Amino acid sequence: MSLIKHPLIYKTQQYLKGRETWFLLFFISALLLIIFVSVFDDIRTFFEAGGPVLWGILFVTIIMWTLIIERFWFFYYVLPSSIKNTTDEWNKMNPAIDWYSKKIRDQMISELSINSKRFILTIETMMQILPLLGLLGTVVGMIKVFDVMTFFGTGNARLMASGVSQATIPTMAGLVAAISGLYIANMLKRKADDEIDKVADHLMME
Repeated sequence: MSLIKHPLIYKTQQYLKGRETWFLLFFISALLLIIFVSVFDDIRTFFEAGGPVLWGILFVTIIMWTLIIERFWFFYYVLPSSIKNTTDEWNKMNPAIDWYSKKIRDQMISELSINSKRFILTIETMMQILPLLGLLGTVVGMIKVFDVMTFFGTGNARLMASGVSQATIPTMAGLVAAISGLYIANMLKRKADDEIDKVADHLMME
């Protein structure tokens, strides 16, 4: 009976957890947006000095940390109950050492692995994009410096300083944002692998 009910129960649980995940992502994004709006006036000068590329860096950083927070929430609040439900369901089946039981065990482990590693690749991709956005800001700032030198020569130090700011601030911001997620992304990846190994040990075949 449990073999028949298991797919339906699992799909229902995954649907509900999927909705909870997206609701959490929306809530965190809204919270970060509110915080950003509240300090918008204080950091506007910094963004004006860094140029338009900083807005792209900020947008990618907010998404990256939203996903990081969601992963922490998943590992500490959602995954333990998922592991318990999977283990209980496996124990109710009284699995034997045969091909069918082995495939069911592999399916359970694979489903938990997919859920555990969700968004980790996205986080790593964004972490790699951030330095490239900083480099783009450097190119944009240097183009501005060359434009100033074309029209005014080296006599307008204020405009040249503005271009230099746009060339250095985005690079710094992109590197800082990427470094902030480097350790966290590796830790989340190790956490997912460790949890899957524990699940594989729990679902032992007698």
